[in-house]
Amino acid sequence: MSYPEARYLDEKGEISAVYRPADKQADLQIGAITSVHYLATGASTNGDFGLYRWEMGVQPSGAAPHFHRTISESFFILSGTVRVFNGERWFDATPDDFVHVPAGGIHGFRNESGEPASFLLLFAPGAPREGYFETLAEIASGRRFTPEEWKELYARNDQFMV
Repeated sequence: MSYPEARYLDEKGEISAVYRPADKQADLQIGAITSVHYLATGASTNGDFGLYRWEMGVQPSGAAPHFHRTISESFFILSGTVRVFNGERWFDATPDDFVHVPAGGIHGFRNESGEPASFLLLFAPGAPREGYFETLAEIASGRRFTPEEWKELYARNDQFMV
């Protein structure tokens, strides 16, 4: 494996770092149980990756088994216990555990512990996942979806349910 081709060609570096303080409010609330922090979106990283802090409350929540065709998804557990599906079985991931799911890999996640849990969620390359998350928030707020609307939502967001 070698380094990719250079994408920055100027002779001098530039001032372009982005700082997000830890105490910044969540960017999205999904129902009363999940907060999402948009740490680095695909748009802000020029498509390199998307990084989100996902904070789940005590009530059961999460994503059913699915896969993506265009992106990988990785989880780094910050606190609590997150049940992760690896395509074969569910297992408990705890602080400092890391799970990487390549494109095509079946996976899911849930908080069923009765305690809060949080993790970093990394998508590579950086797809526009925010629209999908925001639609989930609308649904959690009471918006009803028909089977056709679910199908279209999943197709538009590289979400293939198993």
